[in-house]
Amino acid sequence: MKNLSRIALIAGILLLINLLSRQYFLRWDVTQDKQYTLSKATKNILTELEEPVLVKAFFTSDLPQQYQKPQQDFQNLLVEYANRSKAMVDFEFIDPNESEDNERIAMENGISPLLINVREKDASVQKKAFMGAVVEAGDLKDVIPFIQPEGPMEYQLTTAIKKVSQVDKPSVALIQGHGEPSMQDMAQAIQTLSVLYNVEPLDLTGTSEIPQRFRTAIMVKPRDTIPTTHLQILDDYLDAGGNLVIASDYVQGNFQNAQGTTFSNGLNDWMLNKGLEILPQFVMDASAGSVSVQQQQGFFRFNTAVDFPYFPLVTKFETHPITKGIEQVVFQFVSPINYIGDTASTFTPLVKSSGRSASLSPPLFFDVQRKWTTADFPLKNITIGALLERSNGSKLIVFSDGDFAVAPQSRGQNPDNISLLVNSVDFLSDDTGLIDLRTKGVTTRPIEEMEESKQTMIKWLNFILPIALVLLYGFIRFQRNRNKRVRRMEESYS
Repeated sequence: MKNLSRIALIAGILLLINLLSRQYFLRWDVTQDKQYTLSKATKNILTELEEPVLVKAFFTSDLPQQYQKPQQDFQNLLVEYANRSKAMVDFEFIDPNESEDNERIAMENGISPLLINVREKDASVQKKAFMGAVVEAGDLKDVIPFIQPEGPMEYQLTTAIKKVSQVDKPSVALIQGHGEPSMQDMAQAIQTLSVLYNVEPLDLTGTSEIPQRFRTAIMVKPRDTIPTTHLQILDDYLDAGGNLVIASDYVQGNFQNAQGTTFSNGLNDWMLNKGLEILPQFVMDASAGSVSVQQQQGFFRFNTAVDFPYFPLVTKFETHPITKGIEQVVFQFVSPINYIGDTASTFTPLVKSSGRSASLSPPLFFDVQRKWTTADFPLKNITIGALLERSNGSKLIVFSDGDFAVAPQSRGQNPDNISLLVNSVDFLSDDTGLIDLRTKGVTTRPIEEMEESKQTMIKWLNFILPIALVLLYGFIRFQRNRNKRVRRMEESYS
């Protein structure tokens, strides 16, 4: 009878915990960078919601284990959002594979399925896998077409909620009129920026000022000479407390004649007046992107990728919100940046070349077949991107390459190139803190990449801890039973 009462009590406690867990979701985050802890930016956005938000999550059930984890992680995240927002965020899960109507609704909302291979009855078959969501608030709607496993899930969901709940977005200007890439040429960067900002083209030819309603102005890869009147407009904007991001070339390479030369659009002297000395030199790096080289072998021609030191591949960044979470960025024909100004302004390097670098003055000839040695890279940590904070509160971010954010998939570039530009604009323009979430994801850290001492500790911990827990439980049971026997042997025991 006593055992039955204990079992009933335990069952009741478990049932109560299960019911409470539906209302109060808690978990202990032991990851190094708090991957499973809501950021301050997310908490602020959720507590400031003025209109209910509905999240419709379209996930296919009965998927292989590796595809089930994103659904569970997303559901856990939605429970936390609902609790933190005091039920202003509601959600529902829909399986598009259950009916044709569900699949049609998902497709009409821009959520397309992945085709994955699944084992069924000893045969491999292809199955549609939906993993996306639609976020709605009033008449506004935003779509997350694909929720990537171990991707920036919190950033995707928080920005979608902010997008549908924020009516008036701040504006940023994309400066035009000097041969800069158009809005269409920078479509990927514009699309990412448009989540939080209204991005507007601004031709300085048709204006006498950059309006202060623009939180930040962006100038990328100007090819023509910039008139002194336009440079004065930039000065006036900075003097009034505005912020600028400038990515411009100071050298250029021509693959037709395999030559490298200097390049000037008028920004050189303008930068020098700010204390920024950008040398007309090529930065070379042993850590480099690649170029495609055509080779002849017998009657056949084929293309092969070779490392090209004039395209530095940066994989280690200075500690700063702009570069947090970025893994690698490729620059094309970039130049050294030095600060020679006074202490009234604060100069902060953001991006540097690796510990095996060099710089060469043009004119020079590109030999893609050259065999590079360690002696070719005698320098280290050359600054190629920096932040200048002026005494009046204005900020200027400079990159000595104008190509890195224009076409992220060309010549071995990658999406982190876009993130670097967008993070720069966020740092200058956004006061919500979402910059910290853009690259927040579950990072894979293989044990082979850990220090040997840490590897040994983890291996022994995995081996010893289960045994130690069993022994501890056995010792406690032994002591408890021993104490019972001792009490029963006492004369006063009845």
